[in-house]
Amino acid sequence: MIVRARVVVTMDGPPIENGAVVISGNRIVDVGTFPEISARHSGQELVDLGEQALLPGLINAHCHLDYTCLRGKIPPQKSFTDWIRAINAEKAKLAPDDYLASIAKGFAEAKRFGTTTVANLTAFPELIPHVNPPIRTWWFAELIDVRDPSRTDELLDLAIHAMKRARDSDGGIGLAPHALFTASENLYRRCEEIAQHENILLTTHLAEAREEMSMFHDASGPLYEFLRSVGRDMSDCEHGTPFALFTRIVGAPAGRALPTEWIVAHLNELAESDFELLEGSARKFHVVHSPRSHDYFAHTRFPFERLRSFGFNICLGTDSLASNKDLSLFAEMRALQRSEPALSPKAVLEMVTVNAARALGKPQVLGRIRTNYFADLIAIPCNGAADVFEKILAFDRPLDWVMVAGKT
Repeated sequence: MIVRARVVVTMDGPPIENGAVVISGNRIVDVGTFPEISARHSGQELVDLGEQALLPGLINAHCHLDYTCLRGKIPPQKSFTDWIRAINAEKAKLAPDDYLASIAKGFAEAKRFGTTTVANLTAFPELIPHVNPPIRTWWFAELIDVRDPSRTDELLDLAIHAMKRARDSDGGIGLAPHALFTASENLYRRCEEIAQHENILLTTHLAEAREEMSMFHDASGPLYEFLRSVGRDMSDCEHGTPFALFTRIVGAPAGRALPTEWIVAHLNELAESDFELLEGSARKFHVVHSPRSHDYFAHTRFPFERLRSFGFNICLGTDSLASNKDLSLFAEMRALQRSEPALSPKAVLEMVTVNAARALGKPQVLGRIRTNYFADLIAIPCNGAADVFEKILAFDRPLDWVMVAGKT
């Protein structure tokens, strides 16, 4: 099959005017101008998209499709801790079938907005075998043992067993100890051991809110008081920043290498001592920023330029609809550009294509339009002389044409 478009945005060089892509099965087998492709592949079925820009499918590096059904149900709260209470109250009303319906709606919405790959954290890995994702999916089992650390190994065994089927799909699997305030040090270390043995990915929420910093650095604040009230062992508090604790737990000596396996979500609250650790690190993990969820919580300004200057791979995610309006990565890109106006539209697009592919450990098959890459493609209207990358970021509605693994 030949797919022709007014312009092909490969993320692998300059956009190709009057471009075309050849697809066989679930892979791209050739890319070039339409005349070149037509000459090399005569007789192939032709799909002419007309005045469209063809680009790689978008990659959402951090979301929680479990909570699609919570859209609009939790208005911004006075504190991060109040939001935790509010979402816990909403979750208490839901049954497994509600979560399955929520996940299915989330997948459908993400695909409508051009997402062809998603890193989805689920608090209910036992539901994974009952889901048939319409897009490429990395399932991360979100793990919390704050109320009963004695169940850590049981939680991990159940999660790994549930995710075995997902490992055989077109995506992958990973483990997600939720956050330092809800997951024990033992859980983090066990996840690291399993990830190294099983060659799977790791993700976590880290340094997300001011209350998290107050809890660990000062042993005070609403989050500290709330977690102490539910019986959490608070002996790890008042010993430094959340980020410093993370580096100690995962075994990275101060000022040395940090773990590349981790995809770290948020990283909003950092002290100067944390930046010194980050700057001195020889190896870099991946960072996911969720601009609109960040605005919902009114977090401290995300340190985008400092992290990028240190060489960290920054991606974008939508987070959950308990703190966002929809699952559009186009909207996330625009929100990032508003906060970082010096950033070029092309650099913003890289965060939901090539950067996110790196984070998932698949830069050789995802995030670009290139020979032997997966045929995960989207098309948006594109005419006139305006910069194609500006047009892409300005796109603000569901897509009419989405291809995943060579199928529309």
